[in-house]
Amino acid sequence: MFDRLDSRSPVPLYEQIATRVRVAVASGELSPGDALPSVRQLSGSARVNPATVVQAYRELEADGFVEMKQGAGTFVKEMHSDMRSEERGRQARDLVRKMIGDAAKMGLDTEEISAAIRQELKAGTE
Repeated sequence: MFDRLDSRSPVPLYEQIATRVRVAVASGELSPGDALPSVRQLSGSARVNPATVVQAYRELEADGFVEMKQGAGTFVKEMHSDMRSEERGRQARDLVRKMIGDAAKMGLDTEEISAAIRQELKAGTE
């Protein structure tokens, strides 16, 4: 889940970590009660400063995704289905925004983008 953190990205590392957890919770990859890696484990495996992991976990706690228990670890919280749906929608919008930005850099216009999306959606249902 944390294997593709990009230190060259304009997105701060703590935000990349938090986003990965949000996506995993929204998709059901992480379930309520699941433990996240300890700060020490994640900072070592991802090769980031422990303070970066703490910042990500605190942000996730403030947003209601996880619960930090002193001496026990960080655990995924039970989420209302509305909150999970909202997060899935937010992630979908972020993906679309990125795709549109990449397409614009390639010089594609909105009709070309729309046609490609329709074609892929159709191919996905066949």
